[in-house]
Amino acid sequence: MAYEIIIEAGKTERQYWKDLWRYRELFLFLSWRDILVRYKQTVIGIAWSVIRPLLTMIVFTIVFGKLAKLPSDGGVPYPIMVYAAMLPWQFFAVSFSESSNSLIGNAALISKVYFPRLIIPTSPVIVGLVDFFISFGILGILMLWYQFIPSWKIVFLPLLLFLALATALGVGLFFCALNVKYRDFRYIVPFVVQFGLYISPVGFSSAIVPEKWRFLYSLNPMVGVIDGFRWAILGTHVPLYWPGFLLSIALTMGILFCGIRYFRKIERVFADVI
Repeated sequence: MAYEIIIEAGKTERQYWKDLWRYRELFLFLSWRDILVRYKQTVIGIAWSVIRPLLTMIVFTIVFGKLAKLPSDGGVPYPIMVYAAMLPWQFFAVSFSESSNSLIGNAALISKVYFPRLIIPTSPVIVGLVDFFISFGILGILMLWYQFIPSWKIVFLPLLLFLALATALGVGLFFCALNVKYRDFRYIVPFVVQFGLYISPVGFSSAIVPEKWRFLYSLNPMVGVIDGFRWAILGTHVPLYWPGFLLSIALTMGILFCGIRYFRKIERVFADVI
């Protein structure tokens, strides 16, 4: 049987989003490869996804809880309050960092074969999810240790995880596209992650921010994500600042939309400049 190949202008653009589904196996392959590479030739392997947030939690508890004597939310044990914030922050940091540098790491693949380039910066999110679910088990152990029982609000955790994912992916797409044109951004990403850790309410409660500044503080979209996680995990002990949370949702959706649009705009020249 003879087949006829028709090359039609604009066809690829119209089929782009369908191609994302058609190339889902490539997405899964890249995700699995990223997971393997991340812990390749490490002594303790995937246990690093537990050690990092655990050590950070201990340091923040000592510095902010013991030395600075900052209050915890609703009398919740300080380690649990900090670790509940470390979960979304670690997920954001891992996903954002891996996504930002993903195109440079796959330069040979981009220059040789067609597929929706959006797959590459999206697949590292799976690495962040793996770390998240492993670290979540430690939170369960902490709750058992302190005999703390979460409320029914924990059922909203998947929605809040999606919000963290959208934030990481939106910012990651911006930096990913910029990193192709301007390689300086690979040095900026670690600084953004480190700086963001200290301006986000990870080691302390956002309730210590004066009321008149809380809405402005919520311009950092991770504030709403972290506060949402604490609200869901710690239950009635932590009231949610709804104006700031809704602002974070709006900002996250805006960042994701703009990130996808900018990535698609720059995507056409990736193979030429990478």
